[in-house]
Parts: sequence; structure tokens; C-alpha cells
Amino acid sequence: MRVYRRLRRTPIECEDRKCISHARAATIRLIMRPLARQIATFLVLVFLFSCVPYALMIHTHHIGAGGGMVVRLVMWCPTLAALACCALFRIDLATLGWNWRPAKWVGLAYVLPLLYAIPVYAVCWIAVKGSFAPGVFESDVARSFGLEKWPHLATIGLEIPLLATLGVIGSLANALGEEIGWRGFLLPRLTGQFGFTFGCLISGCVWAVWHYPGLLWADYNAGTDPRFGLPCFTLMVVFTAFIMGWLRLKSGSLWPCAMLHASHNLFIQAIFDRITAPVGRALYITTEFGAGLVLTVAATALFFWLRRKQLPAQVQSYS
Repeated sequence: MRVYRRLRRTPIECEDRKCISHARAATIRLIMRPLARQIATFLVLVFLFSCVPYALMIHTHHIGAGGGMVVRLVMWCPTLAALACCALFRIDLATLGWNWRPAKWVGLAYVLPLLYAIPVYAVCWIAVKGSFAPGVFESDVARSFGLEKWPHLATIGLEIPLLATLGVIGSLANALGEEIGWRGFLLPRLTGQFGFTFGCLISGCVWAVWHYPGLLWADYNAGTDPRFGLPCFTLMVVFTAFIMGWLRLKSGSLWPCAMLHASHNLFIQAIFDRITAPVGRALYITTEFGAGLVLTVAATALFFWLRRKQLPAQVQSYS
């Protein structure tokens, strides 16, 4: 008959296991500590650098102060903070996500704002009488091309195609200034520290609050009551951060985020808002300060959040 002994761990083995657990915990803390310092330093620097251009905006009560140079400067403050942190902590600039490929994510980012914006504006144009008003936009465009007799040709044949191509390139140059900082530097560190869900949530809140000086004390508001517009803008930005976060981590590149940012600004601010008249409740449905984009961007963010398991394993913890 075979005799089976019940295996028991000796006190020494238990101590060894405890030592290993403590060692692993200490290693994790050592990894996390530099991330926390980098995140804190970046946040301090980005708000510090932004003080000067925001002071000029607040002084003039106009985000277009200095012929638009001031808003461009503030949009590049996140990049300045990211570059400063890379220099301080000796971080390789290649980690910011410069690779362009695969290009399919950049193409998706270009199209997404159209997918979540068109339903909002279409509903508004149908529901609010007189809100679809392209006449002034077409007149301005026709005049700028010297084609006053052919406003439709100037708008559909020239202005919109040029905006959708060359205009996006110009918008991309401004959006890149933010995205190198927010998604190139900050987001990977937040997700490394807190996981995907909380990393995107924190980055979205920071991104939204960073816009507040222009919203509260300048004219970066489409005209809605600030008590309504500010929460709508904040929610839209936070939900957008989830979309951008997924694209950044899935592609390993900041370019899809910069493209989405550029496409969003161009199609919504330069086209859809300009052909929508501020009649009735139109402003409370459309623009970045209405409820419509909150709903459609939230739905888009949910689509990507449900696919967070497709992201690299190291960013799925606590998500």
C-alpha cells in the first residue's frame, strides 16, 4: 500500500513566498513612482505655460486675439510641457508615438467626426424651423472667390472640397500641438498608472478643465447659457478622450488622435456651425456646447470602450 503524505509548506517556504510578494509589490511601486512624477510634472507645466496666452485671451475677451496667434500658442502649450518633461526625465522622444502606420486608423479618425456630427445637425435642421441656413455661408464663400453669381458652385465645388483636404492639413497643425502633449505623453502614463478606463477619464477631465479659461472669460462659446454649455462641453470632451485613447493605444501612434481633433474642429466649427442659424433651440442641440454631440460622442465612446480588450494587455488593468 502506498502512503500519501499531505504536503505542507514549511515556515521558511512561507517566508520565501512573502518575500517574493513584497519584492513584486516593491517593483511595481518603483515602476509607478516615476510615472506619477512625470504625470504631476506635466500637469504643472502645461497649466503654467498656458497662463500667458490665456491671460491675453482673458484681457481681450477674445480667443482670436493677436490675429489668431494666441489661440495657436495655447494649443501648443501641451507639446511644450511634454518636451520639457522628456528633457527633465530623459525620456526618448520616440515614445511619444510618431509612427504614421497603419494609416487605416488615421483614415478612421478623419471620418469619425462626420459620423457623430451629421446626425445631430440633421435632426436639428429638421426639428428646428429655419435652422438650416447656408445662405450667409454661401454668400461669404462666393464673395471670397469672386463668384457672387454662382454661390452653390463656389461652396460645393470649391470651398468644401478645399476645407476637407487642405483645410484639414492646417487644422492638423494646430491640433498636433495639443495631441503631442495629451495623447502622446500624458495618456500612456495615465493608463500605465490607472488602466484604460480611469486613464481616459482623468485625461478627459484635465483636457476639459484646461479649456475653461477660454470658455468662462473669453468668447469660446457658441452662445448657449454657460450653465448649460459648460457641462455639455465637458462631457463631450471626456467622451472624446475615450475615443482618442483607444485609437492612441491601438495604433501606437498619436496621429489618429491629431487627425480626429483636426477633423472635428474643421467639420463642426468651420462648416456645420456656419450653416446652422442660431434660431429657437438650435444652439442647445448643435455646436460643442449643445446636448446633441454629447449623446452621439458618448455612443461612439461606448463603442470603443466595449472593445478595450483589443488593446495591448498592459493597459487593460483596472479598466
